[in-house]
Amino acid sequence: MKIGIIGAGNIGGNLTRRLTALGHDVSVANSRGPETLADLAAETGATAVRNTDAAKGAEIVIVTVPEKAVPDLPAGLLEGMAPGAVVVDTGNYYPRQRDGRIDEIETGMTESRWVEKQLGHPVVKAFNGIYAAHLLTHGKPAGTPGRIALPVAGDDEAAKQVVIDLLDQLGFDGVDAGGLDDSWRQQPGRPVYGADLDAEGVRRALAQATPQRPADFRA
Repeated sequence: MKIGIIGAGNIGGNLTRRLTALGHDVSVANSRGPETLADLAAETGATAVRNTDAAKGAEIVIVTVPEKAVPDLPAGLLEGMAPGAVVVDTGNYYPRQRDGRIDEIETGMTESRWVEKQLGHPVVKAFNGIYAAHLLTHGKPAGTPGRIALPVAGDDEAAKQVVIDLLDQLGFDGVDAGGLDDSWRQQPGRPVYGADLDAEGVRRALAQATPQRPADFRA
């Protein structure tokens, strides 16, 4: 599968490592240019490209940049994707720690709905609540007792299934977490966030979440 990764920080870098190891054709980009990704490309066999080229021909595009950087992504970022391509948002809103205030999120818009609005394309929210290092070390074969599960939220059932299937390849179960407007249940400060739960535990944690954004994750 051809996969474009926009953002080469902890999550983007480790997804590049895992997905290339699985045999996927990965293009990876960051805001500083492909020359700054030479080491990652040499390590993994991924192709380092400009932001505006990462999505070209891709069947899955993973956007994994800080929330504050999303509005500054270049116009035409997603042009040239394969027909029916799935766009995944891994981002989280950290107003005090990193991102500053984003009014629409503060007044109730889910993080990924806001990202979708900035990108002008539907997204699936996934990978936002797992420690980046665990992507490298915690994947297990399907059926392993206690296999870590990750919630997947989005409005397109087929797109969610693509992401759930990709998670399975990576060694994790995927749990359908509802539509994108339900994705607040997996945002920072909620019970599922960073918890490394199995599928049943994820379902319980999503059900236990309350809508009020925790104080530590409000501006």
